[in-house]
Amino acid sequence: MIPRHPSFFTYTTIAVLVAAVVCGCAVNPVTGEKQLSLISVQQELHLGQQQYPINQQQQGGQYTIDPHLQDYVSKVGQKLARVSDQPQLPYEFVVLNNAVPNAWALPGGKIAINRGLLVLLEDEAELAAVLSHEIVHAAARHSATALSRQQLLGTGLAVLDAATKDSAYADLISTGSQLGGSAYIARYGRSDELQSDKYGMRYMAAAGYDPQGAIRLQRKFVALSEGRQANGLAALFASHPPSQSRVSANIEHSQSLPKGGVTNRGVYQKAIAQLKRDVPAYKHYDQALQAAGKQHYDDALRLVRKAQQQQPKEAAFFTLEGDLLAQKKQYAKARSAYDRAIEKNPTLFSHWLKRGIASAALNDYTSAERDLSRSLRYLDTAYAHYYLGDIYEQQGNPQIAYKHYQTAARAGGEIGSKAQARMQALTGNG
Repeated sequence: MIPRHPSFFTYTTIAVLVAAVVCGCAVNPVTGEKQLSLISVQQELHLGQQQYPINQQQQGGQYTIDPHLQDYVSKVGQKLARVSDQPQLPYEFVVLNNAVPNAWALPGGKIAINRGLLVLLEDEAELAAVLSHEIVHAAARHSATALSRQQLLGTGLAVLDAATKDSAYADLISTGSQLGGSAYIARYGRSDELQSDKYGMRYMAAAGYDPQGAIRLQRKFVALSEGRQANGLAALFASHPPSQSRVSANIEHSQSLPKGGVTNRGVYQKAIAQLKRDVPAYKHYDQALQAAGKQHYDDALRLVRKAQQQQPKEAAFFTLEGDLLAQKKQYAKARSAYDRAIEKNPTLFSHWLKRGIASAALNDYTSAERDLSRSLRYLDTAYAHYYLGDIYEQQGNPQIAYKHYQTAARAGGEIGSKAQARMQALTGNG
């Protein structure tokens, strides 16, 4: 038997890490420098492609009120992507129906920006600053480095929760907080953020934008982080921490870039005009969520119905009405509200999920099974599996019920515990 020194495992771990770093070096496509990467390009592309729809579903889905805004943001993003160091990546840009001011990038150039951030920007140059920053994260393979580092440290992938914790999808009244399977995104270090600022400004200039837009953007974020709105911007600041040093670095970067460039303020303001017109409606919606959180359901219903009057095309307003009515056990009325939400946006899992749960409460198992199964096409959730299990159990099909409960149980949490209890009851171990 080999005697083991107290530091044996430490030395062994260090040796493994060093070997991994030596064997796992790759070239940063943007800077040309070597960086850690234990993930292949193909794995990275697959991860981005797989996680992109999951992230979108968990964060409100795509903004659908004004389709022209989606086209506009995508056009600006693709213009910047063409002058990036990795123009061949399968870039995509979407606007999410999420009030949290944030933007993010997944591997392979899968990029999203929330409507909550768009209303804080002043012109197209500032939008270009946001999108080019995210493009650099993708082009420089920052995700591969961050995920490789997490693998070495044994921490795995980081759960993307900052973007949902302040939204309607974090703690939905009728279904609880664990709505979907986990969506993942890498956490970037300070050096990656500074690198994305620097090269993002170069992309801006190459695409004809005024790089001063990046300076104005960072100054705005610093001011917001110091003001009363800071709490509402926690998700943005967690993933993109602002600082005066970043402002100073951007000023320094700008000195080597061409002067001038377009800002397109008028074009930008026209593009977000619908969002700005709808600010009062979303304000009433946010107030309704706050009232619901305090269990003031009648006040919440009054507020959300006011929001519906102001913007009758927004599906989320009718979904919240359904949640509130379901909380009051008015399931038939709740189902009617979910009907209207689905009519306005049939591509979001939560609309089908909630209508299915309402139908199950009304003992309409045929409709419930159809809607719950439909929700799984968009996002595989523990809740859909739990209620499908309940439906099959009620209909005398314990084998299929058990399989759905088993899937739901793997999610853990409250719904997982409930599923585990039903599994035990079905096997006679309860």
